[in-house]
Amino acid sequence: MIRFNSDYLEGAHPRILDRLSDTNMAQTPGYGEDRFCEQARNTIRRLCGAPDADVQFLVGGTQTNATVLTAALLPYQGVVSADTGHIAVHESGAIEAGGHKVIALPNRDGKLDAGQVSECCRLHFSDESHEHMVMPGAVYLSNPTEVGTLYSRDELQALRGVCDEWNLLMYLDGARLGYGLAAPGNTLDLPFLARVCDVFSIGGTKQGLLFGEAVVIRNPRLKQNFRYMIKQRGGMLAKGRLLGIQFEEMLKDGLYMELSRHAIVLAMQLKAAFTDLRVPFLVDSPTNQQFPILPNVVLPLLSQKYSYATIQAVDADHTAVRFCTSWATRQTDVDRLIEDLHALLR
Repeated sequence: MIRFNSDYLEGAHPRILDRLSDTNMAQTPGYGEDRFCEQARNTIRRLCGAPDADVQFLVGGTQTNATVLTAALLPYQGVVSADTGHIAVHESGAIEAGGHKVIALPNRDGKLDAGQVSECCRLHFSDESHEHMVMPGAVYLSNPTEVGTLYSRDELQALRGVCDEWNLLMYLDGARLGYGLAAPGNTLDLPFLARVCDVFSIGGTKQGLLFGEAVVIRNPRLKQNFRYMIKQRGGMLAKGRLLGIQFEEMLKDGLYMELSRHAIVLAMQLKAAFTDLRVPFLVDSPTNQQFPILPNVVLPLLSQKYSYATIQAVDADHTAVRFCTSWATRQTDVDRLIEDLHALLR
């Protein structure tokens, strides 16, 4: 079985494993207070052009989202998200379990726009009974989105303006951030995200690490006592140096972007093949996630050799599926898939 159903199916890049092995017997303090984590923090600050940023390492994406948003929100506040947002559909209600409502708005190609968020806040505060309702307190974005689309600088600047107007904290989930930064048409970079976001994450789990997410905090209010929240929400690793070592190695010598570009090149090959076969897409994605709409009759044949994610039925005869490339996807596997797609769909 050749697997294209996600981008965290393999272990870690060999350089990561080698570095973990080389440092295996080093003695360090725990909980991210070691020299390796501090080196990684300084590297991230430098890459972000943000020497005053607080950088913390957490074990996984759900813990990261739950920790950041719990720290950001007052007890009576909720977080505004696209209805396709990861926190709204794929985290088993982790945010709600922490006592905060996800205020889901209709997505527009997987994204929120500034007008939607502004109208959400206007409707809330213009209601005479707004004190009996959940107050919007933060905005959750992801880049790439769950459907592989990207935010532009202009879109994020507009959202920043709305957040300032309504006193909302702006959080960008970067679990797949590298794949977005390497995608054709991308206009974002780390220094821009550090300027426009109160807090954002740099994913490792889906980008060549065994596990781990880095959180970059610019908002002074969030910096204060954030580590208490990491501990309480189960995101703090006792052997924290394992996170620092991995991030430091991944961000060295351009490896992060090299692995990201690899996934994008292969995803664009798949996209071109589907396009050549006149297969429509659920959404036009420039990233490592591709969402072709395939005839139902070919799916059982395709699934004999390949795994993929089923997204939604489009009509009685067609289903949108997801093929996902990663830092570890092999060219030979993409070539084989394309060959079989031509045999099935010609």
